[in-house]
Amino acid sequence: MPWNPEIYNKFKNIRYQPFYDLTEFIKPVNGMKAIDLGCGTGEQTAILADKFKDADFLGVDSSIEMLEQSKALETDNLHFRKTTTEETIASGEKWDLIFSNAALQWSNDHETLFTELIKLVNPKGQFAVQMPVQPENILNKILSDLVDEEPFKSYLKGYKRDSPVLSIDNYAQILFDGGLEELQILQKVYPIIANDHETLYNFISGSALIPYIERLEGEQKALFIQIYKERIAEYFPKLPAIYSFKRILLYGRKG
Repeated sequence: MPWNPEIYNKFKNIRYQPFYDLTEFIKPVNGMKAIDLGCGTGEQTAILADKFKDADFLGVDSSIEMLEQSKALETDNLHFRKTTTEETIASGEKWDLIFSNAALQWSNDHETLFTELIKLVNPKGQFAVQMPVQPENILNKILSDLVDEEPFKSYLKGYKRDSPVLSIDNYAQILFDGGLEELQILQKVYPIIANDHETLYNFISGSALIPYIERLEGEQKALFIQIYKERIAEYFPKLPAIYSFKRILLYGRKG
């Protein structure tokens, strides 16, 4: 899936606040072996490596486009590698900190995924994850409804990516069953104030919209974008508009 770092980073400030909120849960440990799953351009991983100078960080991502920008950020305690979360699990390598900010929503079957990731946390190690609550976010709901409609259902040949994101109760049980303690599990709204509808479209165009847009071409793509923008305008008739973007933050420490 081709990511565009420029579009994604248009909303850098909005995307960074939950990252900072998540990092506040992490406790510094000398010699901590840490991994950032879905590190993107590596900028946030670099902030982590600077904050926890006694740790060794590895940032991993499946996007060549994103990782291209990470090369200049490498230091003695920060390195990057192209790989997927699933490949990381399959390796069986263990960590003192598994961190992921706004990335695991792209991996399927969260009950299995999170269970397997927690197994890779060393004793006394930490697990910190943040994701958008896609099933409850309005722009995702509008998108989900649209791809179920004709002609787009036919244009997309029936393709639809249902969100794998579970409920807070589900994650609480998974973290607890995985032996994590000192649990911090919360859903928080990170409001986006938009002066126009294009801002709302641009926000989702850099993430959840990508797998649909890449499957359409020419007039089909243009029509899809047009109708989606019209639906956004219908849902947010008043400008400036507030978009209550919901995210879930998860933290625990192995006993």
